[in-house]
Amino acid sequence: MDLSFGPEYEEFREEVQTFLREHGKDSPRNAAMRAPESLAWQKLLIENGYTARTIPKEYGGFGAEPDIIKSRIIAEEFADARANSGLGGQGISMLVPTLLEMGTEAQKLELVKPTIHGEMVWCQGYSEPGAGSDLASLTTSAVLDGDEWVVNGQKIWTSTAQLADWIFCLVRTEPDAPKHKGISFLLFKMDTPGIEIRPLVDMTGVANFNETFFTDVRLPKNQIVGARGEGWMVANAILGHERDSLGNPNNTLMRLNALIELMKTETVGGERLIDNPIYRDRLMQIQGRVMAMRFNDLRVLSSRLNKGQDAGLARMIVKLQGTELRHDLEGMAIDIMGEVGLSYGDNPHTRSAGSWQSQYMYFLGLIIGGGTSQIQKNIISERGLDMPREPKVEKVG
Repeated sequence: MDLSFGPEYEEFREEVQTFLREHGKDSPRNAAMRAPESLAWQKLLIENGYTARTIPKEYGGFGAEPDIIKSRIIAEEFADARANSGLGGQGISMLVPTLLEMGTEAQKLELVKPTIHGEMVWCQGYSEPGAGSDLASLTTSAVLDGDEWVVNGQKIWTSTAQLADWIFCLVRTEPDAPKHKGISFLLFKMDTPGIEIRPLVDMTGVANFNETFFTDVRLPKNQIVGARGEGWMVANAILGHERDSLGNPNNTLMRLNALIELMKTETVGGERLIDNPIYRDRLMQIQGRVMAMRFNDLRVLSSRLNKGQDAGLARMIVKLQGTELRHDLEGMAIDIMGEVGLSYGDNPHTRSAGSWQSQYMYFLGLIIGGGTSQIQKNIISERGLDMPREPKVEKVG
């Protein structure tokens, strides 16, 4: 049985491999998103079509036609080379595809190019202290005053707010409408007067999240995506892209390759852990889950090209599958390192700059954030498998 992709794709694979041989040394390692080397690498990747591949050239992308196999080849070769696959984040992974679907031409021209090139960093204003899992209960308000929106309220768990240039934010513009109908999706700059950011330190020991307060924040009325009061539809599109990004099979494959290399160097009693049958069995289980994750991703990708194909269930499992798998994968690396795996921070024995420990804790947080695993399972059972809905508890009094 011939499972090769054929001559055209093998030639393309050789092109990718040649690029990585020539430029792989320039791939940033643990560089900040705004670091010059990160921005230069992103620009090089876009110019060669290895990221932002299908985004039209007029919006700053490479402008290629969608091709699932070429996308898979790029992902495989970058993962095998342990090369940086480009910038991500909420602007690139979530907002850009939504703007391309729902934004105005002016918004696409103004915002997409600087976002994918890393020149414009975004944060997401969704969750509130009283509106987390039930996001539609949000109360942050926006009132139209002439040609400006005036925003008041509070958001929480605002990732990268301390670094962001802009925010995409859900606000209530129709207070008398049903809760899902009265929401609008606004875009505004984070240096607008009236915005206060307070850091929240998470379990990794870093302030990845923030509380964000809005007091009479004014912005032009045209900085809205979709129609007024119909932001819930835009929000659901964003959430779909968010769940896809939280279960990225390409990053997971890269971490799996790093785990395998770690098992080849770590020893117990003079024996490499890759040769230990117990650890090798655990590795094979992780490998099987990564393989399943990658095939599910192909199903999601193919549905975007074949409009009649229903990949609803395939998309529903991405976040649940991806976050739990990454947590288990990072945890296995910690086990492999033995007592060194317990080191953290500035401990001189910490390996790989503490990335295994940090990612282990980070993905434990993501099992909760972005919709807990329990909520994801409810979504899968009720909407994907058409099982009976969870009983509602009646309010007393």
